[in-house]
Amino acid sequence: MAYLFVRVLLIAGALLFGISPSAVAVFVSIDCGSSESFVDENNIRWVGDDTYIKTGESHTVRNPDSVSKREYRTLRVFTGKKNCYSIDVPKGERVLIRAKFHYGNYDGRLSPPIFDLQFDGNKWDTVEIEADEWVYYERMYVTKLDQVSICVAMTKPGQLPFISAIEVRSLDFGMYGYLDPNYFYYSDRTNYGNSTRIRFPGDPFDRYWEGELGESLLPISVGSETRILDTGLLEKPPQSVLRTAAAPRKSSQIVLLNYTYSTELYINTYFTELSQLNSSQKRSFTVYMNDESISNPIIPPYQSALKISFNISFNSSSTVLSLVPTRDSTLPPIINAMEVFEKDAELTDGTYYTDVKALALLQRAYYKLQEWRGDPCLPESFNWDWVECSNDAMPRITKLHLGNIGLEGPLPDFSAMDALQEIDLSNNKLSGEIPDFLGNFPHLTLLNLTNNKFRGSIPSSLGGNNRIKLYTSGNPDLCELGNSCSSLQNDNSSPTPNPSRVQGMKTEKLPIILGIIFPIFFFVHA
Repeated sequence: MAYLFVRVLLIAGALLFGISPSAVAVFVSIDCGSSESFVDENNIRWVGDDTYIKTGESHTVRNPDSVSKREYRTLRVFTGKKNCYSIDVPKGERVLIRAKFHYGNYDGRLSPPIFDLQFDGNKWDTVEIEADEWVYYERMYVTKLDQVSICVAMTKPGQLPFISAIEVRSLDFGMYGYLDPNYFYYSDRTNYGNSTRIRFPGDPFDRYWEGELGESLLPISVGSETRILDTGLLEKPPQSVLRTAAAPRKSSQIVLLNYTYSTELYINTYFTELSQLNSSQKRSFTVYMNDESISNPIIPPYQSALKISFNISFNSSSTVLSLVPTRDSTLPPIINAMEVFEKDAELTDGTYYTDVKALALLQRAYYKLQEWRGDPCLPESFNWDWVECSNDAMPRITKLHLGNIGLEGPLPDFSAMDALQEIDLSNNKLSGEIPDFLGNFPHLTLLNLTNNKFRGSIPSSLGGNNRIKLYTSGNPDLCELGNSCSSLQNDNSSPTPNPSRVQGMKTEKLPIILGIIFPIFFFVHA
């Protein structure tokens, strides 16, 4: 709610001073594998990825001078199971995310790896490209968290995931509000009558409108003296895509889509008349799905724009969507632009929110944990190496394996992680008194504190708890269970643990998992 209030103020201020509201939206472009910033030919500012990720190695493609897009010249390559970039984005924001890949034979093997692409704990796609391809993957969704995480994950031994660039763009309030916020969507946009892609700055949200000049289409463009007035459409199609259109060259109809598989699509079609018709001319057409009309007659307006939307479930047989002129039309149909949204999978809610917040406390306290990013438990089987999780739809953290990774200093209060069953903190340099909250986890059965620098007395929450197997040997300044610490304060002697309550344990008998370093769906555009 606080964010909503602040953003309304920002937008109001932007309107007051004549600035586009999109100027205050999230707009981030990350050149992966690079430490430099630059401004590209579209006036988009790119930044290196040093501040977004701590793992992986930077590489340059084999022939960088042959790559026209600078963001495709470098890449970051990873050896770990899952590696993630995290970008701050307000919860509830509708965002457009893009991940870009160009292998460029950086390793001289002419063998691009196959790996998974993920975001916010969701499986996005499998990256499988040719050696010389430049590929991007795009999705649109409403964020459920206050960050967007984009991850690459190893799925085949020895095939190292990589990534070339990341783009995150937020969209204005009201845009695409009819799309179910519980799902993410593949999006595709077509700019008819033009051969070039329209993006930023032509589209302030940097949506990609791909040019379409098929052999069956006749391009039409507006005269330089013709103005297209503000359309008032919530989707805000850019002026540049409305100033061109396409008509059929020979037949009387335009085929928009020809699908041969089952899917659910949301389709926005945009129409505007590019020249003023005389009294003897009429342009009127309807949208057909196969042989059935599914719209009222469409008459494109002059100097404005009309949006016609459809929600269509295609079956597995061939389905054709086309524009067909009405009987009284003297002119063929035209179309200026089209957006297609394919409904993808349902969004996960992510790992239980309070568990994630408690993990963040541990990460802030210990630098060695800060390289793990993204969802700690999802997708399933891609959890962080030092946590184990439940199988719930919203997983809980059940085990912490933090032994032997060089943690130093006192323990922060991570008691909000109240589904924990086992905690292993052995063989570190943790210090201070053993915090009382460690004995208050309702499901905890094992706590291993051996070989640290804890001092003082063992808290009563642990001392009288027969449910928890407690291991504390190797803490020379820790008082004997049930005794005061006065003798320790007097002679600094190392007490002998009470064998009836404090069970010494050799660490090799405990399962120790060594941590592999990993880091945790728009940013400010300069």
